[in-house]
Amino acid sequence: MEKNQKKAYLYASAAIFFWATIASAFKLGLRYTRPSSLLLWANAVSFFVFLGIILYRKEWSAVRAQSGKDYLRSALLGLFMPFGYYLILFEAYSRLPGQVAQPLNMIWPIVLVFLSGLILKQPIRIKSYIALFISFLGILLVSAQGDLTGFRHTDVTGVSLAAGSSVIWAFFWIFHMKDPRREEIKLFTNFLFSFFYILLFVLISGKEIFPPKEAILAGIYAGLFEMGFTFFFWLKALKLSRTTASVSNLVYLAPFLSLVFIHYLVGEKIFVTTLPGLILITLGIIFQNYSFNKKTFNAKTT
Repeated sequence: MEKNQKKAYLYASAAIFFWATIASAFKLGLRYTRPSSLLLWANAVSFFVFLGIILYRKEWSAVRAQSGKDYLRSALLGLFMPFGYYLILFEAYSRLPGQVAQPLNMIWPIVLVFLSGLILKQPIRIKSYIALFISFLGILLVSAQGDLTGFRHTDVTGVSLAAGSSVIWAFFWIFHMKDPRREEIKLFTNFLFSFFYILLFVLISGKEIFPPKEAILAGIYAGLFEMGFTFFFWLKALKLSRTTASVSNLVYLAPFLSLVFIHYLVGEKIFVTTLPGLILITLGIIFQNYSFNKKTFNAKTT
């Protein structure tokens, strides 16, 4: 593909803008429904986005050519992501302010390094421990929600879920990387299985399939712009850019821009500890990126 830096920045800017709005969409949608109902709609929309892309590219033959082992792999990966990952993440957002849940979910690149050390037997450098310590300080600040004296306002369960979702994503990404299928084929099949998981979960738990229209609209928006079209905007930016670093470093703007949307759209007052904590988490991740294989971090960046 011919390199075009201006177009690369255009696609990257679009991806960063939409990713920055997602935390607000989650919070607004969860005002009207439970996490599982919101995920049901987001999952369904994402599935149809990938289906549309596959049909547009005339790649349906590649879907049909998948082996039984491929479907079994997607059945397992779909249980991790989007089903397990987003169900836990949405529950965290339902318990925490958006300005807290969003930064805590960012730590997955550091978690990925340590899981890779355990699963893939990759060496863990001293820089990784330093990055973990820096980000941990940021997590403490963000979790304090403006109260450094006793963490009286901290929802421990919510914090655990938000941080724990990064562990699920890291597990998913390790096995996703080892899957040789094209990205759109993998994600289409994963979302297919995940849809049945979340539908069954909603039916068994007695949650609503058709929540209020505000929740449905939030679910549609999340399905379109969390992992749907935005994912391909980002991949397009990476392919058009002369160097990956030219656009990949821009992604660190997203969580800071997200605070603006959270403040004005959701109406949250930004805690005095949020921005310093977010800066520390981001610095830890940036520091980590220079001590690990950078190609690992091109897939999910917010």
